[in-house]
Amino acid sequence: DGDSMIDAHIEDGDMVIAERANTAKDGQIVIAQVDGECTMKYFRQVGSKAWLEPANKNFSPIFPENDLQIIAIIKGVVRKY
Repeated sequence: DGDSMIDAHIEDGDMVIAERANTAKDGQIVIAQVDGECTMKYFRQVGSKAWLEPANKNFSPIFPENDLQIIAIIKGVVRKY
């Protein structure tokens, strides 16, 4: 739920198809646990620094304070009408 990924055409109420993974490449949309909370965002990495970036300019990037774990990589979106 939420609208942090609307510019990636993932809207509130959509269902996603995800493949379980514990690593991701820069630019992939992931489900991740960051500092104990789960979220879906773009995974960004430069060198050893990794963070999560929303697809909505009204939201700020999430820089982990302690922990960032990749849970799955998004492979598709299903929208109910």
